Amino acid sequence: MEPDSLELTLLTVPDCPNAAAFEERLAAAMSGRSKLVVRRREIADEQEAAEAGMHGSPTLLIDGVDPFAAPGQAPGLACRLYRDAAGRAAGAPPVEALRRALEQAGARGQAAKPAAGPR
Repeated sequence: MEPDSLELTLLTVPDCPNAAAFEERLAAAMSGRSKLVVRRREIADEQEAAEAGMHGSPTLLIDGVDPFAAPGQAPGLACRLYRDAAGRAAGAPPVEALRRALEQAGARGQAAKPAAGPR
């Protein structure tokens, strides 16, 4: 079942050099999930970053949660680097990692919904 009720928000700082690459990879990860919509939000200062849950630019929030944040990672405006399976750093997670994060969030959402049936 398609997780069409996920709320996706891409947080970036103004003129983030990695935003375009992140959006391209996210679009590839979302391929076949036509009902998903990404909201974009530009973050201007440290306080706004902390309130939004931004752990560097760019940050993807799925239903308000950053699936790539390390436990205890502090919020901030700095450029964010993501590591692939081989440990190489890039300004965006690999497409497969994004796809997996969407699938896991969708599965959690489906598990949280009550089963339909007679009452």
